[in-house]
Amino acid sequence: MTTETAPRNPLAALAFGPRRPLLTAAVFLVTLGCGIAQLAHRPLYDAVVRDPTHIDNGQWYRLVTGMFFQDGWTSGLVSNLILLAIFGAVAERVFGRWRWAILYFVCGWFGQLMSYLWLNPVGAGNSMCVAGLIGGLAILILMAPIKYGVTPPLQLRIAAFAVPVLAVVDTAISDNHGLPCLLGMLLGYFLLPNPELKG
Repeated sequence: MTTETAPRNPLAALAFGPRRPLLTAAVFLVTLGCGIAQLAHRPLYDAVVRDPTHIDNGQWYRLVTGMFFQDGWTSGLVSNLILLAIFGAVAERVFGRWRWAILYFVCGWFGQLMSYLWLNPVGAGNSMCVAGLIGGLAILILMAPIKYGVTPPLQLRIAAFAVPVLAVVDTAISDNHGLPCLLGMLLGYFLLPNPELKG
């Protein structure tokens, strides 16, 4: 198979999913709704945040609700929604919806779990979910020349190479985004769409 550079849109040759990012939009709206509810009724956050004291007492649902509420409040909500809109739409376009859902929710839950067990016990946010999508996109870009015969632009390849390095450094400094990103790369490798599915 001849390797060729991707056209105007760097990932156009790797677009195996639907044109409309409806799943990204749905998760965006749910996360936005949770964020608005949290801002309107501040005690709600205390009932859903990832908190080891309550989780140890059996409130395991907090490992899920922690993916929809934000410990950064307004600034965290805005920044995380922007990241979700950007990386979510791209990931849904190239991976499709069910692969997107696996990357987003499995990596996000894994990040919540590892934060509870080790890195950052108290908190909330969907940024670890997005980190999983970023990991999946990184492995897709790195594998594109081999699996799809497409060489993405140099800037994208450099960014993709930087993702695992930054994820390891992130984990080493006890931040909780590196591990879900690395899991996203691992899952992304096994979830890479088949070239025959395009179209």
